[in-house]
Formats: sequence, C-alpha cells, structure tokens
Amino acid sequence: MNRSVLAIVLYFTATNASIAQNFDLGSWNILNLKYTANDKWSIFGEAQLRSLKFYRNFHYYEYKAGFNYKAHKNATLSLGAGSYQTYREGGNFVLPKNNDEFRVWPQIIVFQSVGKLKIEQRYRAEFRFTSNGYRNRFRYRVGLSYPFGKEIDAYKPFQISVSNELFFTDKEPYFERNRLLVAFNYKPSKTTTLQVGYLHQFDYKINDETGRDFLQVGYFIDLFRKQSSNPTYNIYLKDN
Repeated sequence: MNRSVLAIVLYFTATNASIAQNFDLGSWNILNLKYTANDKWSIFGEAQLRSLKFYRNFHYYEYKAGFNYKAHKNATLSLGAGSYQTYREGGNFVLPKNNDEFRVWPQIIVFQSVGKLKIEQRYRAEFRFTSNGYRNRFRYRVGLSYPFGKEIDAYKPFQISVSNELFFTDKEPYFERNRLLVAFNYKPSKTTTLQVGYLHQFDYKINDETGRDFLQVGYFIDLFRKQSSNPTYNIYLKDN
C-alpha cells in the first residue's frame, strides 16, 4: 500500500513538473509543527516558501506562530502572528521588496460532519503592518474533506480535500483575492502528514503576494503530550 501511495505522489509531482513548463506552475512549500498540550490547548509554528515558476523565481516567504483553544467540540479559536515578505517578480528574491509585513490574526474555525464528509468554515481577521502602511483584511474559507482507507490507531491514512477562500478589505475595491485548493493527504503515522495539492490564486489589483497556479507540497508534524488522549485527526485544517 505504501509503495502504491508513493507511486501516486511521484506521478502527480512529475506530471505537474511537465505541465509547469507550459503555464508557469509555481511552488508553494509548507513546513508546519503543532504541539497539543491537552484536549483544549495547542501551539503551532509554520514556515512557507513560494516561487512563481517551478522551484525558481522565488518571491515570497513567511514564518508565523500562535496558539489554538478548543472552545467547543466543533469550534476552535486561534491567535497567530508572523512575518510575511514579498519580493518582486523576475528572479529569486528580487529587490526592492513589494511588501515587508508583520501580521496579527485572530480566527475561529467551525467544523461539521455529514457522514464521512467533513465541512470546515474558517473566519479570520488580519491586522497588517506593512511597508505600505497599516491595513485590515478579512478572510472566509469553506472546505470539504473526505478521509478514507483502513483505519489505523483511530485515524484514516488518506484524505482528499477541496477549499475556496475569499479575501476582503475595508477599503475600495473591497474584494482582494480568491484562492482555490485541491489536495491529497497521506498520513504515514499519527504524528506526520504529507500533502500534495494544486492551488489557484486570483488577485484583484494588488501587488503583494502575487501568484496564479501552484503545486503545493506540505509536511506537517503533530506532537502530543502523553496526557492528551484521543487527538483530533484533521490533516485538512492548515493555515495557508
């Protein structure tokens, strides 16, 4: 089974690499670490690196950290902060930067299950201290995920997911961005998750964090305190 999954992932990656030559598929890379202290509290840290072409013309990186509080079995509150750096197009980290930003963001995530299908809604407010002045932004994401495969240690090893996210501001033209993601996830153990996906981003009259089509590759590590029982298996919930 593991060999079959590896073959699928390698085929998907090779296919996207070939397609990238035709329509400038970029790369979107994620490394995420989460530590669950108990059934209510957890902390996280994440780094991302993005390029506008297939692993070249790197133009963006970010790193952030925060904490989560499980207020209800179907609702989680979070608070995060981080650094977000965007460079100009045309090469690897071309100066001057388009944007140098520090961001603070509270959010709430609401979950619902319909049979095996999991539904997620995420509401996030961003307070952005940028090189072009202070900005507010508001994001709404809705997603569906379907875990499958033979259950191992209270989790299923595979998952497919799709999500769409809208970005708004409190100034004209109000609408900023739309982000669509389709992803395949493989969880080889309780503490690690691998993700491969296709992300399409449409930007409306903004010049920071530009992008169009990306191959998304993620590696997620989930650590649990021994006292924390029945960890939540949700490899779809990631902070893009």
